[in-house]
Amino acid sequence: KRSTGAADLRHRKTQNCTESNKMAPEERNKENSKLGRSPKYTLIQRFAKLFFGCVAAVTSGMMYAVYLSTYHERKFWFSSRQELEREITFQGDSAIYYSFYKELLKAPSFERGVYELTHNNKTISLKTINAVQQMTLYPELIASVLYQASGSEEVIEPVYFYIGIVFGLQGIYVTALFVTSWVMSGTWLAGMLTVAWFIINRTDTTRIDYSIPSRENWALPYFACQVAALTGYLKKNLNCSAEKLCYLLVSASTYTFMMMWEYSHYLLFIQAVSLFLLDSLALAQTEKVHEVYKIYLFSLFLGYLLQFENSVLLVSPLLSLVAALMLSKCIQMNMRKGTFMSRLLKVMYIYLVLTITVTLNFLLKMFVPHKESEHLLKFIEVKLGLNTTKNFTMNWLLCQESLQAPSQDFFLRLTQSSLLPFYILVLIICLFSVTQVIFRRICGEPLKETVKLEDGRIGERPEVVYHAIHTVLLGCLAMCVEGMKYLWTPYVCMLAAFGVCSPELWMTLFKWLRLKAVHPVLLALILSMAVPTIIGFSLWKEFFPRIMTELSELQEFYDPDTVELMTWIKRQAPMAAVFAGSPQLMGVIKLCTGWMVSSLPLYNDDDLIKRNENIYQIYSKRSAEDIYKILTSYKANFLVIEDSICNEVGPVRGCRVKDLLDIANGHVVCEESDSYAYSKYGRFCHEIKMNYSPYVNYFTRVYWNRSYFVYRINTVISFQS
Repeated sequence: KRSTGAADLRHRKTQNCTESNKMAPEERNKENSKLGRSPKYTLIQRFAKLFFGCVAAVTSGMMYAVYLSTYHERKFWFSSRQELEREITFQGDSAIYYSFYKELLKAPSFERGVYELTHNNKTISLKTINAVQQMTLYPELIASVLYQASGSEEVIEPVYFYIGIVFGLQGIYVTALFVTSWVMSGTWLAGMLTVAWFIINRTDTTRIDYSIPSRENWALPYFACQVAALTGYLKKNLNCSAEKLCYLLVSASTYTFMMMWEYSHYLLFIQAVSLFLLDSLALAQTEKVHEVYKIYLFSLFLGYLLQFENSVLLVSPLLSLVAALMLSKCIQMNMRKGTFMSRLLKVMYIYLVLTITVTLNFLLKMFVPHKESEHLLKFIEVKLGLNTTKNFTMNWLLCQESLQAPSQDFFLRLTQSSLLPFYILVLIICLFSVTQVIFRRICGEPLKETVKLEDGRIGERPEVVYHAIHTVLLGCLAMCVEGMKYLWTPYVCMLAAFGVCSPELWMTLFKWLRLKAVHPVLLALILSMAVPTIIGFSLWKEFFPRIMTELSELQEFYDPDTVELMTWIKRQAPMAAVFAGSPQLMGVIKLCTGWMVSSLPLYNDDDLIKRNENIYQIYSKRSAEDIYKILTSYKANFLVIEDSICNEVGPVRGCRVKDLLDIANGHVVCEESDSYAYSKYGRFCHEIKMNYSPYVNYFTRVYWNRSYFVYRINTVISFQS
């Protein structure tokens, strides 16, 4: 039975592919004969449309990359800075990623550089880490190979080469969004509108302004390419060669995306849920959807092997869901049709898949040893109000702006650019059309093989339904956590642009309104050209001057105190010294000086999280002896106090570092609906500046400026009064 079912599946797939190849030319010939066009004329027209569309897509991507490069230069004055001043512009985790890129270039050979990263004991004191696996450094490996293999050492500086690759990837990102909306709407006018909305809403579509080396800036362009290829793959009546090309592109981009970002499997899980719902509604070819599931499995398996047997991929929800889907489909195919059990299975299919997914994921986590951080689950619990915590790291993450619910300003910006209103309009029409299609299916009406413009059935197109479901799921996440808007807003731009440029969407609306005064097909064609043109001109008039002003303004990013601190460390500190301080500053010290540090701004490792919590105690109300014991336990030689943290005046009381430490340490007393910090010791970062005992017994100030105070941690304690 299994072999027969598999053979039938392959036969149907081959038959559908052959039929689409045969049907497409016949339909085109009939249409051309009706319009009085010769096949040669049609071929030239198609080629011209494809050529100019490709030129527009590539040009849009290149222009966006140039725009980013120009804006970055204006913001940081990069070309006129010294190397140290350039490196200071990389903050937090970005500094760590770029520091490893520098180390790879300094290594005597690429192999030696990779070995040193996989057995790294020169970054964090008393800790040897596999930096490639723990920090997903595959982008840096690729960038260093390209830099050395292309012979760019004498042509361009390493930092320009690095940020140039990232900006180039952002250009590919925009091009992929262009192509997606073009494939869906049939006109590259939709692609132009997608790019316009993406750039105008750049604050909400990308984090490239704040963190160039971040993993999502490397990974999301590949995901956009995967989505573009998947959009083409899901289309009906696709010829075999185009289908195979799309399949290969989906495979390659899925695997690359998974290698670039440690959280990629969560985003692919959301995509898999979208495909599952699409398949459950019987709006797409089941064979195609299951081919995508196989791509997920292959990518997970290959990623597991090449990411040093990363067990997190084995316990990921993506693997559990895909395995459950394939198992459920296998049970369904091997069950005799027409029986009570087969009918019951159809009704209970979604419940069966969810049950198997949860059970399988639970069993995998029980039997597969993994290092998946539990902080993610705890964070979700606290975020949803299911639990409370005094944990410093958890509360600090909850206070971050990117992990808050989106502000009103976010929705206001999207509305001002007209993106949000048109997205809501397009989404409502698509979802209502899908509901209509489902109702027809329940009534026994089959889906049409070929949907014509005059039918007005946008909800029968699988690629459109997929994007509607996908943006709804991503939108739900974006409504909970503002940082997720960078995943949602680009596809909002794409779907809204597709909708206003699609005659089918307007025709669907007119079918419901039952227009009789004007021919609905003609009006749909006119509106699909007129509406995006009007939107484009209004956006040009309002936002183009702002963008040009942004590029012409010379902004100044200068941090003399940090430059002085780094210069002092390089000149005065011993080579074997270990520095302790806030994790964000430690990342910059590691990049700019190369000295070893006691902590890093990374939150995917329990030991590093514990280190960060302990070293942050320098801003708490703890004794000098306690702080001394903590710092010496990590073999730290120098302590850096930041005045901006010690004297922080945050907009929200309770979210300052010192407030969170007081809560975690139990130094908060609540009286009459107000809270006060209380401890028998003063705040360490204040008291140490007074230069009195016992602080001078443990620490000696060796350098200070307006922002930083550096203390040597005494190896021999002198008890002086």
